[in-house]
Amino acid sequence: MLKTDSIFVAGHRGLAGSAILRRLRQEGFAHLLLRTHAELDLTEQAAVDAFFAEYRPAYVFLAAAKVGGIHANDTYPADFIRDNLQIQTHVIDAAYRYGTRKLLFLGSSCIYPKFAPQPLVEDALLTGPLESTNEWYAVAKIAGIKLCQAYRRQYGFNAISLMPTNLYGPGDNFNLETSHVLPALLHKFHLAKEQDREEVVVWGTGSPRREFLHVDDLADAAVFLMRHYDREDIVNVGVGDDVTIAELAELIKNIVGYRGRLVFDATKPDGTPRKLLDVTRLHALGWQAGIPLAEGIRATYAWFLSQRAELRS
Repeated sequence: MLKTDSIFVAGHRGLAGSAILRRLRQEGFAHLLLRTHAELDLTEQAAVDAFFAEYRPAYVFLAAAKVGGIHANDTYPADFIRDNLQIQTHVIDAAYRYGTRKLLFLGSSCIYPKFAPQPLVEDALLTGPLESTNEWYAVAKIAGIKLCQAYRRQYGFNAISLMPTNLYGPGDNFNLETSHVLPALLHKFHLAKEQDREEVVVWGTGSPRREFLHVDDLADAAVFLMRHYDREDIVNVGVGDDVTIAELAELIKNIVGYRGRLVFDATKPDGTPRKLLDVTRLHALGWQAGIPLAEGIRATYAWFLSQRAELRS
């Protein structure tokens, strides 16, 4: 990628896309193609075709997706599978037809079978049933991976697929109804501290283990792999370490400064028991994560507080 190449960051306002945009700007890339959802609806094929026909981006980071936590996936299954299938199909196909040199597709660690051996190796894909609470999103992401591989095999289109672990950081969704576990807990503990509540209820037993990657690390890995990786095999992007939800809750509680007690609601779903990525392939390529979890959560909480202050001003 030359600094003068045109680069389309699809989903540049989202958690991953905004981090990729920050990274590209830091490195001095000058010709960045950016469109909001209002300006370009990626679920509309004609609109996507018109955009690619006019601008013909040399590189595409496909970070656009409909995302959410367990509650959102369970409540809106049709939206999650339909919207993601449409976004992926339209962008990947148009990128090929209008001469994009390389496309990077962002998948998700939820593509792997619920009970696959841990840590999750890339070859575990399609070896067992998915976690039921997010299978609609996972099936769409698996289709995106296969679309990239099929276009590479049939047309020689240079498309690569990354599978990030659970992401967090500035730009995250902190809505308590639709967010993932880390930002949801951060928001919950903040409200409990503000309102001097005696307890905070956390969904599930607290025993599931999760891996968390700061989104700026993900962006760094995405730009690195766009430059240095050119195969159809998917690549896990993670830190290679995990914590229990209970440990995460305690860490966030301490960072926020909440002094009440934790209560775990075992009547709520836990989701997958463990989801740790094997990052051997990524390390062999020469990249490793660099932001420790506690440091990343502190920075994310500071960002959250600054955003709340701006909203109130």
